[in-house]
Amino acid sequence: MKLSTRGRYAARAMLDLAIHEAEEEIVLLKDIAKRENISERYLENIMRTLALNGLVISVQGRNGGFCLAKRPQEIKLSQIIRAVEGSMSPVVCIDNPKSCKRTSFCVTREIWVKVKKAMFNVLDSMTLEDMVKMQKNKLKITNMYNI
Repeated sequence: MKLSTRGRYAARAMLDLAIHEAEEEIVLLKDIAKRENISERYLENIMRTLALNGLVISVQGRNGGFCLAKRPQEIKLSQIIRAVEGSMSPVVCIDNPKSCKRTSFCVTREIWVKVKKAMFNVLDSMTLEDMVKMQKNKLKITNMYNI
């Protein structure tokens, strides 16, 4: 499965939100878009999808923006990707066995099932909190070499 731009941007936006929410209660969409170099209009659509899936809360009004709907340690990367990408199956027959007449004897389908499980296990093992820690460590290393 190739992750779309939408999935990559959703992960980056959620990471940005988790990092900056500690500093500000509500994070402005335009600030996330600027820091992540994502079109505001495109990001707004992604954030709306994340809100519909219960991952972020949209705060309306003059000082509106977004905040996480749960604590960073409660949000898994798999939830973010599934919210914006849908199924993580590399082929249709995994989610819908009736879509193919070969399902009962297809060896390659067994392989695709394993691929889906492996991918899901990686994405499901990573929380936003883990991503924040990884980002902070990367910034420390980068700053060490930029003295």
